[in-house]
Amino acid sequence: MSATDEFAVLPAATAERRAISATDEARRQMEICNACRYCEGYCDVFQAMTARRSFAAADLGYLANLCHNCRGCYYACQYTAPHEFDLNLPRALADLRQESWQDHAWPRIFARAFRANGVVISLTIALGVAAILMLSGEGSAGGGFYAVIPHETMVAVFAPVFLFALLAMGIGAWRFWRAIGAAPPAAIDLAPGLRDGLTLKNLSGGHGAGCNYEQAEVYTPARRQAHHLTVLGFALCSASTSAGTVLHYGFDMPAPYGFWSLPKLFGMPGGVLLCMGTAWLLWLKRRADRGLGAEGVWGGEVAFILLLFLVSLSGLALYAFRGTGALTPLLALHLGLVLAFFATMPYAKMVHGAYRLAALIRRAQERRLTKG
Repeated sequence: MSATDEFAVLPAATAERRAISATDEARRQMEICNACRYCEGYCDVFQAMTARRSFAAADLGYLANLCHNCRGCYYACQYTAPHEFDLNLPRALADLRQESWQDHAWPRIFARAFRANGVVISLTIALGVAAILMLSGEGSAGGGFYAVIPHETMVAVFAPVFLFALLAMGIGAWRFWRAIGAAPPAAIDLAPGLRDGLTLKNLSGGHGAGCNYEQAEVYTPARRQAHHLTVLGFALCSASTSAGTVLHYGFDMPAPYGFWSLPKLFGMPGGVLLCMGTAWLLWLKRRADRGLGAEGVWGGEVAFILLLFLVSLSGLALYAFRGTGALTPLLALHLGLVLAFFATMPYAKMVHGAYRLAALIRRAQERRLTKG
């Protein structure tokens, strides 16, 4: 019996497959892919695959988070439905990826709750915090943000949530690193891993023309570019907040700041780029085939991108309506959205950045050790 004949005895019906665990289904599909190897030049997933003859759970978790869901392999595959092998590797790895985020999350119960009710949780936190801040606000909009909501109140509310989110994401990423059996990361592997993460080279389709995320047989760099806009905008907004913190505590220069100050020079273009990037991602996600992503999480992923878009949009609106009566409700809404983002960050799609970066560093480590 040939390798492909052996796989043919596995259940082909989708209903029967649902009884198989995400790990077993990903293993079944990866073993068929490893026998075929038509896509071995597409991305790091297939290059790492060819270095293995079998796939333990640790290998599959690593490969699932190395996958960028560009979907090029699906559209090139000769074994997708209606073939009896019924391959859908992007979806199989996406399901396993979602499972890994939940399994390694800390505390795990929060991840389960968010996966089941992510949209409701995000909206409840955002609107609840906005309402509380509106009721606790004092002063007039003409005196700036801190005249409406005292600086001490903002720090007392936001600092613990933000620090907890960083801790939870760090613990989750470390658990994942240990679970995939990776050795302690060497400094020599950090640079190529970071480079691959920042350049998103695995969205190039292996040939530089882009991926097939939106539709078959159409290569486009749109998803890669939208991610770059989003990441750059987020980085500039973070730099704006950091600059304001340094000015406030290091130089005793509290807000509001002028247009040519560092917080504004970072924050304004950052907010614009973040708005553009997230709006583009939402448009691309609406056009993409939902059947090639993880089952049952499309709405939660859209809610996360929308939340990030609203954070940036409300931040820009604060500047546009400064000194007006609209500042107080806008500030409360903006801060509510920011707190919701921080609170859900370790359990929403945001966490994929930490896991994927860990997988890319592991891949750089693997390339160095195997010279492959």
